[in-house]
Amino acid sequence: MPIGAPVPDLLHTVENGVSWITLNRPEAMNAVTRDQRERIIALLAEASAAPDVRCVVVTATGRGFCAGADLRGAPPVGEKVAGDVARMIRQGAQRFIGAVMDCEKPVIAAVNGTAAGIGAHLAFACDLVLAADSARFVEVFVRRGLVPDGGGAYLLPRLIGPRRAKELMFFGDAVPAAEALGMGLVNRVVPADELEKTAREWAERLAQGPTRALTLTKQLVNASLDVDRSAAFAAEATAQELNMTTRDAQEGVASFVERREARYEGR
Repeated sequence: MPIGAPVPDLLHTVENGVSWITLNRPEAMNAVTRDQRERIIALLAEASAAPDVRCVVVTATGRGFCAGADLRGAPPVGEKVAGDVARMIRQGAQRFIGAVMDCEKPVIAAVNGTAAGIGAHLAFACDLVLAADSARFVEVFVRRGLVPDGGGAYLLPRLIGPRRAKELMFFGDAVPAAEALGMGLVNRVVPADELEKTAREWAERLAQGPTRALTLTKQLVNASLDVDRSAAFAAEATAQELNMTTRDAQEGVASFVERREARYEGR
């Protein structure tokens, strides 16, 4: 980067099949701007379409993972009419969270610090969540007199049940990483200085796996709580039918028969 050039507020690299998306506004606790949101949505879509990307990690620099939406940089608006706010939520926060859940590659959140509001929902929407021991999660909306948006009332009951979800959303108390682990909000808590290393190990392991099978598995699990058993079983059978046409499935079966380690290509 040239001397004096502005520091990008979003960092992106692809290494060993892993797309690393890093929020980089530590001075604002990584509150996400509209431009960052749109760039992340685009990067997730690119990851879905790119054969050489087989896993995504979302993380941040500094002490905060994401302190929510940064509304200060939003364009000025005139008088609102009925429907404006709902449209803004659909096209903004909900579209953002939906992009994470709909990404065709596994997405890992490496939560380095405070995740509040839409920042917490960004983490909860990911397939796997690693948290530094200094991380905490805050359903901050009630503190501002607001209803949770960005999929919070959809995600939380599915992760921890309706009663615990209501407790977090009614009181808005910060949940430390260790407590979040006990609730099932995160997969693992690690010392802060081991977070990146652990995320890299998990992501590269996933990137070496049967990518299409992981994609179909993600879709089945995400849909499972919204359908009845008959629909879930039908989707499972269809997914396996589709998966058996992939080279990785054929390699997996062949490696089992030949008693050797499978070499997956993500195809």
